[in-house]
Amino acid sequence: MVETVKVRREKEVAIVLLNRPEKFNAFDLDMIEQLANHLISLATDNKVRAVVISSEGKAFCAGGDLKWILDYPQGAPSGFHELAARFHQAVLEIRRMKKPVIAAINGIAAGGGFSLVLACDFRVMARSAALRQAYTSSGLCVNGGGSFTLPRLVGLARSLEIVAFDKPISSEQALVWGLATKVVDDGHALEEAINMAHELAKGSINAFGITKQLLTDSFNTPFETQIEREREEISSCGAHPDGKEGMQAFAEKRKPVFKS
Repeated sequence: MVETVKVRREKEVAIVLLNRPEKFNAFDLDMIEQLANHLISLATDNKVRAVVISSEGKAFCAGGDLKWILDYPQGAPSGFHELAARFHQAVLEIRRMKKPVIAAINGIAAGGGFSLVLACDFRVMARSAALRQAYTSSGLCVNGGGSFTLPRLVGLARSLEIVAFDKPISSEQALVWGLATKVVDDGHALEEAINMAHELAKGSINAFGITKQLLTDSFNTPFETQIEREREEISSCGAHPDGKEGMQAFAEKRKPVFKS
């Protein structure tokens, strides 16, 4: 099997690289299955405290491979149905993962690639990189969780503008709109994302994961239910080794060392 998604480790950080550069890292069924499987494994790997997703070649990801869709034996609708199922599994793994997930965007992220980076917790963009939703220009609707994540990042009006006009979003514009966490010089997006991942790995992954879930769920949870969940979760944090270490470090006026 061709390794269209590669994984390497740098201490507590896992680096996931999309590896189909000749297709601008557009994903077919095999590639997206490999990505989902790697993410499932990394989510439960106690030695990994942060994940970076990037790619080989000039593009981050051009989205789903439309040629693969058009050549699907049972027709394009069935092809979309199967490909989206695996793609959504990968996106769900990112959103459910308690560990921070950072996208290092080295080139164009379009279509499914756009939705993939929106699913990540943080996005580091190379200065010449761009984002483009791309779906509607091909007569398609937004997929890969993009209809959920985009309006939560930029608001409904801006989301409709992005979808309706489908203009490429430069790194500078992405930063202004809150679609990018940081913009760096070309050739340094992966390096900066790895540095960010190492910094995040020093923190409490338990606290990060719980807070990430609370923030994600807050859009669809009544206020009273949300604050009751906060009470339950802060109690569980207080019983966790990270919580005990963090409070003890505060009392002793030192930096905490989180290991669990």
